[in-house]
Amino acid sequence: MSGEEEENAAELKIGDEFLKAKCLMNCEVAIILHHKYEQLQQTSDDPMNQVSQVFEKSLQYVKRFSRYKNPDAVRQVREYPSSLWKYQLAEFELCVLGNLCPETVEEAIAMVPSIKTRGRAHDDEAIEKMLNDLSLIKKFE
Repeated sequence: MSGEEEENAAELKIGDEFLKAKCLMNCEVAIILHHKYEQLQQTSDDPMNQVSQVFEKSLQYVKRFSRYKNPDAVRQVREYPSSLWKYQLAEFELCVLGNLCPETVEEAIAMVPSIKTRGRAHDDEAIEKMLNDLSLIKKFE
């Protein structure tokens, strides 16, 4: 992104390095940290010596704020928008929607204003359908 152009997340003016970055939802981080925690428990006589307080607090945080608990549900959330919207969601847009689970189109637009900008054809009906589908994944996990 050029130095003259101001960043604006609402318009997806966030810089190429951020647009290309791999973002993770809280539920994905919880799975990764839990797996690492189990590895540490298996490789140490005293697992609490291997786990820092920051690690422990991070694991507690992502578990508490994860909207999806089941690894299959996490996979469905990650795969769902790519099939419906043909990769039109930026990585961070998917993660914000997956982390916050807005219930209405208005909430989704307030949380991720860029889903209505950049000339994409995300009308309110399409956004509502996506929110309903994501809600169904959460309900049936």
